[in-house]
Amino acid sequence: MTSVKHLQLTLAIMKPHVVSSPFSLHDIRRTILDNGFYVVRSKRQTIKLEQAEQFYREHKTKFFYNRLITFMTSGPSEAYILAREDAISVWRRLMGPTKVFQCQLSNPDSIRAKHGLTDTRNATHGSDSDESVRKEVSIMVPQFCFDHWKQIEEPMFRNGRVQFNDKQFLHSAHES
Repeated sequence: MTSVKHLQLTLAIMKPHVVSSPFSLHDIRRTILDNGFYVVRSKRQTIKLEQAEQFYREHKTKFFYNRLITFMTSGPSEAYILAREDAISVWRRLMGPTKVFQCQLSNPDSIRAKHGLTDTRNATHGSDSDESVRKEVSIMVPQFCFDHWKQIEEPMFRNGRVQFNDKQFLHSAHES
């Protein structure tokens, strides 16, 4: 008896300085696709203060909190719900370490090494666990339904029954 390997979801956020740089955004999007991710949802938005405060609540007592909140609400970001086997660990490996200077030395080909500016403006965010994915998606893409994904969409994605829309940077499931 063989078990079915389900696709895992992760949340990826392109931070405001990346979204304002067409070269950086295009390069990171290409990295996502080249590494076998499906883009299940794609949403461009300027994050509201309340969203940012909720999203980064765990950092509230840290010295960089106000700087992070100010930056994340400063302009449009893009949130992607990505799917593939081992999505969380693969996305985090592609991003590289949080600290950009360290990343440039230890992982020079990573997203943060190439597109990060500072530890706050480190280009991208990625969930660190399945629990974090659920919490973070509920803040950034609240209309996403995990049950619908698991029951209806995931089997179609897993079986390759998807189409990609380059303009929307989004895969969509289709019956065939």
